[in-house]
Amino acid sequence: MTKLTFQECLVLADLIGDTPMTVISASRLKQGMCDAYIAGSLPDIKGALVFDAFCADEPCGFGTDAEALWQLLKETHGWGCVNVESVCAASLGALIEADRGTSIRYYGDVCHALLEPVHCYSNEAVRLLTLEDAVRLAKAPAEVQGNGYKTHEAMLTNGIAAGAVVDGNIVAIAHTYAETDLHADIGVSTVEQWRGKGFATAAASRVAREIQAKGKVPAWSCGEDNTASLRVAQKLGFTEVGRRTYVIPISND
Repeated sequence: MTKLTFQECLVLADLIGDTPMTVISASRLKQGMCDAYIAGSLPDIKGALVFDAFCADEPCGFGTDAEALWQLLKETHGWGCVNVESVCAASLGALIEADRGTSIRYYGDVCHALLEPVHCYSNEAVRLLTLEDAVRLAKAPAEVQGNGYKTHEAMLTNGIAAGAVVDGNIVAIAHTYAETDLHADIGVSTVEQWRGKGFATAAASRVAREIQAKGKVPAWSCGEDNTASLRVAQKLGFTEVGRRTYVIPISND
């Protein structure tokens, strides 16, 4: 196993490509905001793990050699599940089960791209957020502060964010969670008591429109049973382009 330097992370980013299914890991690799490990040597790797700084317990695996991925996982720490290409999920799960004696659960990760002009939705409470909203974000509930950037200021200046502001408080947000040369992944969240009012759809619509204005393709991923997120993606015009799979060991305690 080799832990990659920043320059080597740039090489790995090119190897995994710039697609709706790789945009988050590719962005983190190019930003230096992850830990990455490979089996083999660049560029001829057998497998790779990318630990996103913002979701370090759910690394993404690349490559279809289940044995290589399991060897990497055995030599790293802090992970609770791994997101891999669906074609190797069952094989990897079987290796973990045999080695650790633990049951395995599989969970689909549905990846979308917006391949047509976004369907526009508006809401009087929703607007683009600016640097002047940094203090509001800092005071907002954690789930609507956004992430993917080192600071709120960085998200508001280097990324794109829209939010629902009610009585001066941010109660819903959509923002670019990760961005590459060709794609930008959108993250969305709404405070529970404010759900069902169309805030997430309007905010995501605005962010997607800004992404497309930059000449990039909006990306969207969510769990296979996240009906609320899947419904918003469909309303905005997103198309499913592929699936990855979470391989989740289950404690038998």
